[in-house]
Amino acid sequence: MPPSMETLADWLAHCEQLHSKNIELGLDRVRAVAERLGLAFGCPVITVAGTNGKGSTCAMLESILRHAGYRTGVYSSPHLVHFEERLRLAGESVAATALLPHFEAVERARESTSLTYFEFTTLALLRCMAASGVEVAILEVGLGGRLDAVNIIDPDCAIITSIDLDHMDFLGPDRESIGFEKAGILRAGRPAIVSDPMPPASVIDHARAIGADLWRFGHDFNVSGDKQQWGWSGRGAGGGNRRYSGLAYPALRGANQLINAAGVLAALEALRPRLPITAQAVRTGLAMVELPGRFQLVPGQPALVLDVAHNAHAVAALAENLDAMGFFPTTHAVFGVMADKDLDPIFARIGPLIDRWYFTDLPTPRAAPADELLARWQAQNTRGDASGMVCASPMEALQAAIDRADPADRIVVFGSFFTVGGVLANGTPRLQAKHLLPDA
Repeated sequence: MPPSMETLADWLAHCEQLHSKNIELGLDRVRAVAERLGLAFGCPVITVAGTNGKGSTCAMLESILRHAGYRTGVYSSPHLVHFEERLRLAGESVAATALLPHFEAVERARESTSLTYFEFTTLALLRCMAASGVEVAILEVGLGGRLDAVNIIDPDCAIITSIDLDHMDFLGPDRESIGFEKAGILRAGRPAIVSDPMPPASVIDHARAIGADLWRFGHDFNVSGDKQQWGWSGRGAGGGNRRYSGLAYPALRGANQLINAAGVLAALEALRPRLPITAQAVRTGLAMVELPGRFQLVPGQPALVLDVAHNAHAVAALAENLDAMGFFPTTHAVFGVMADKDLDPIFARIGPLIDRWYFTDLPTPRAAPADELLARWQAQNTRGDASGMVCASPMEALQAAIDRADPADRIVVFGSFFTVGGVLANGTPRLQAKHLLPDA
């Protein structure tokens, strides 16, 4: 055991220097340690993979199941502000002190095995969840699916959300190869919920090849609705059809949330024999769901929007949602992102909506430097009335935007979890433009 491991911060620092690589996909090392730990769940497990929509899907599952009376555990990554956000038990972030014995157990069980930060922390958090007596475990895949550490656990139901181009260095150059990696979470004979309306053929082919119980959006379940309410219809777990009608829209705002919600209801229907829920739990759960940083609107003057959109598909949804907000004289954007992102489609899609850019450095070597982001934006910018500047941190960028904004404007903070987390570090900012302050 390493010396002086007394706090969660000590353990996280230890995990960061154990392995030479930040990311190394593959299950052999992590599975060997999990077996020595005896890691297993005695309850239904739902695993969620996808490019975008994973976090929202997990949050909706958690909210509905909690309103149905189940004790839930949710594992997700990365975190926005505090590491403990990665494990929620009965809706609350785990206490740092509760994690310490599980980090110690992983350290003992790994012996001479080298684990990445993600692998080590995932094992510790899953062991903590399994030991806490949850009645349903919801696991969000970190990257890909097939070779992600989360995939050492066999799910009773797997959900694949939208699939798009991201992490191509690890997952392959196109949607087909990325889809194959995501499909690695599917299991023979078990429900495989595909909520992407146009999934890559590789996902469907793999589901059929292994004999998974395939539920496809638009085939096995569907949605309908108007501006006031929506409905879900699909096949029932025991045959026949099932309907939910007159549902309020999910409390998570945005263009893609209905597709995510449809997949959630399909998964809950597939698991109904083991996890029965009421229609009221569905209604209340969707109405009450919360997830910071997903098209999160913070009231104030100027208005503030927080969104962890950091690839072309997610930014397209963000742009759609911004369009739907109505007119603002000027839109300011705080933006910071990892160096591996394809910036041109991001700028092309959201650029017409942004008048002033505040590019920020981030506290990780994997981030693109702010001055590089500015140069990339300038290289493709065709708007003579738009401007950009560089800031040292997300909080400084937000302050720069506030200083230049009028009360009727809006500020959008988007990109990496580090960007959004950086402005949430001291709590949710409530903006009051200097023009409105009594002594201004």
